[in-house]
Formats: sequence, C-alpha cells, structure tokens
Amino acid sequence: MKTKIFVDGSEGTTGLRIHERFKDRQDIDLLTISPELRKDGAERKKLINASDITFLCLPDAAAKESVAMVENEKVKIIDTSTAHRTNSDWAYGFPELSLEHRTKIQKGKRIAVPGCHATGFIALVYPLIKKGILPADYPISSFSLTGYSGGGKKMIAEYEAKTRGREYDAPREYALSQQHKHLKEMKLITGLNREPLFSPIVADYYSGMLVSVPLYADMLLKLHTPELIQEFFADYYKNELFVKVMPYGAEADKKGFLSGIDCSGWDGLNIYIAGNAERLVLSSQFDNLGKGASGAAIQCLNLMLGCRENEGLSL
Repeated sequence: MKTKIFVDGSEGTTGLRIHERFKDRQDIDLLTISPELRKDGAERKKLINASDITFLCLPDAAAKESVAMVENEKVKIIDTSTAHRTNSDWAYGFPELSLEHRTKIQKGKRIAVPGCHATGFIALVYPLIKKGILPADYPISSFSLTGYSGGGKKMIAEYEAKTRGREYDAPREYALSQQHKHLKEMKLITGLNREPLFSPIVADYYSGMLVSVPLYADMLLKLHTPELIQEFFADYYKNELFVKVMPYGAEADKKGFLSGIDCSGWDGLNIYIAGNAERLVLSSQFDNLGKGASGAAIQCLNLMLGCRENEGLSL
C-alpha cells in the first residue's frame, strides 16, 4: 500500500525540491492541492488529515497553525521550519548523531528537520561534546558560507535580478546582531552552555554550503592533534551513508581550498579536519538544499517508512 503524502507549502524552495524527489517513487501517493486553494485553511486541513505523513514547508507561524489542524491521530508530521527544532516532544531529524536520535525518528510522529547552518555546525560540535573532548563552556565560534538559495524565493529573486546592485557580486556577511534563527538549536542540540558566535556569509552561487569551526588545541580536554581528531570523527561516523569523513590532509587535493559549491546537488555531508598542533579547523561541506533541507527531510521519511535510507536521494 502506498504512503499518502501531502506537502503543505509546496511552492517554496524546500517544498518544490521535496516534490521533485518523489517523481520516480512508486511507494508514494502524493496528495496535491489546487494552486488557488493553497492558502485555504479548510482545504489544507482536509489534506493534512487525509495524509499518512505531511511535510510542512512553511514559515514558523504557519507551521504551528498546520500542526494544530491535525485531528487524525495517525497523521505524522515532518516540519522543515524552525518552529519545533527545540521542542523536546519532537524528534530532531539528524539520525547520524546517535542511536537515540535515529530511533526517535523511526518511531516518531513529529519530526523537526534541522536548519542548514545548524546541520554543518552540529555535525562537528555534537560528537566532541558528547564524547568529552570539547568542554560545554568552550567560547566557540563558527563561519558559514552558503549559496543564495538558502534565503528562499525572495533572496533568489534578488540575486537573479538583471538589475541587481554590485554588492551581490561579492560574498556578504549577515546576521551581525547575533540573532540568527538557527542559534537556539545549535546550542541546545550540541549541549553548549551558550550560543556560539556565528557569522554566516551568503555568496553569488545557487546552492552549497561550507561551515567551519576553529578550535584551540590546548583548550580541548583530550585528543589535541588534528590527526587524532580526524581519526575520532572517522570512527564516530564510520557506519553512516550520509556523512563522509575525509582523510587527514585531503584538502591538499584541492590546493588547500574548500569550496562552498562542491556538494551542490548531493545529499551527503563531507567533514574535513585540518590545522596544526596549536589550532584546528573543522569543516563540513554539503548542499544547503540537500542534507541541509529537503534531502534531510526525505531521509527522515525513509527512516519512518523503514525503506532504504537513501531512497530517492543522491549519494
């Protein structure tokens, strides 16, 4: 029997990508809403309750509104918004972090898909704190480089406008007030005592992301060299399909450069460990629309359905 899926908010970037990923799947019955009714509350409610699983690709307030519409107790929700990522009643959709995360997704009825910047940051910081390598009170900082699709339809239109200003030709730092919406989950999920100093940067390419976390070796509790940290990550993620820990020194193959665009169109995540005896740089490289959004949402769906984890995904 096919699983009935409804995508609430199918006109946004993430919603459109989720729709695309169902194109060749024979195990999905996709419920669709007429374009003129996509903001009609009664029609949305009807389709949500007719589904087995509903994806929410909406702003936070609208996502909470959709959850309140659920009357059929069998309906499961996968929310791609920020609305429920720090809600302990929801499973956090990052199965590679631990067996507990994976099991909660598999058995859950409410799944919150991680934010794109948060995905790259948490992939690097969560294991270090969990295993007692990085102290929870470390004064941590992070830079994140992303393609402009991460800003949604409005930012895509700005970057692709023929009359755009020259400032769009170069990378632009933003969220300078340190109020980025991903900060709460970055702190909570990793177990940090406080939110990190976070500097996201958007650049003139469509999709792809690179998140870096610099660390002082002498402030780690153990495993102080980049070689040992690389071995730790390789072991931590050794059985994961979606996370690839690169060999130590692998950035040399790219002449010492890591590009934000290298993983565009791919649904996995690469981890690089570099640096020296005093200072380390941990980097995660992935697609903000893949493992950072719709790819992660479909991975969670696959775990809930008990099918191949990478079904319909590019690895």
